[in-house]
Amino acid sequence: MKTVLIADDHTIVRLGILLVVKSMFLNAEVTEAETLAQVITQLEAKPFDLLILDINLQGGNNLQMIDAVRLRQPAIKILMFSGYEEQLFALNYIQAGADGYLVKDSSEEEIRTALRTVMNNEKYLSAAVKDQLISRLHQPRAVSANPLSVLSSREREVLNLLIKGSSVAKIAEMLHLQITTVSTYKTRVFEKMGAANLVELIEKVKLYSHPG
Repeated sequence: MKTVLIADDHTIVRLGILLVVKSMFLNAEVTEAETLAQVITQLEAKPFDLLILDINLQGGNNLQMIDAVRLRQPAIKILMFSGYEEQLFALNYIQAGADGYLVKDSSEEEIRTALRTVMNNEKYLSAAVKDQLISRLHQPRAVSANPLSVLSSREREVLNLLIKGSSVAKIAEMLHLQITTVSTYKTRVFEKMGAANLVELIEKVKLYSHPG
């Protein structure tokens, strides 16, 4: 029997994933959580085979969530479930220790494929991200010319929140950082992206996220 923990702050999202999980794994025991604190509580209470984790979960929203999970259950499979641009963030979360990265507008078949892949001890990335990786291998100069490729993981997090419209103060709260620290990251992001304002930053992200 598979034990699955679904962590998302939207009830309708948890319900949808639960139905897919139940249809794939008969007699699966599914537990739900709305915050990172609830996730930690559940992980400390019993072992799970799989954690489906919202990238923007309350109390988390950063790469350190992976460490917090692995510290308690090193062998658990972690599938990130995100509304964020996968071509900007997927590889960072995989490198941080996640087993897969799935965007929330994925089809049911894509969700099933991701679940099946992760549970088979393989890493899951969408076809688009795999194509991006192959393109980078064949076009090394294009990678060096892409400013997104030189951003650190934290700078990418700040970038994503900036283009979502979050203020420096809000970003500091979400990432558990000092406002001055976030301001520094913001300055670095604008400098590395070569953008003078938010509108230019958004356009740069669109341009370099979809090369060619």
